[in-house]
Amino acid sequence: MADLSRPERLQIMLSPAELKALDDWRFSRRMPSRAAAVRELLRRGLASEGFLEADRQTKSQEFGVIASTGEPNDSL
Repeated sequence: MADLSRPERLQIMLSPAELKALDDWRFSRRMPSRAAAVRELLRRGLASEGFLEADRQTKSQEFGVIASTGEPNDSL
């Protein structure tokens, strides 16, 4: 059985548009909470392949959820 105690806390900062994208995704899939939605997205992302690796010069702020068009950022 998996350990679900989750003793570690992860804090992230999101823009209003990123939070809306997360909530829209969550509600369309009837996820019970934002935390559950983030865990599901992490699970899916970690299982995915074909992503480029960031170079050492890339800053955290350069990774976003929303592209400048307001749509999910598929370019990462």
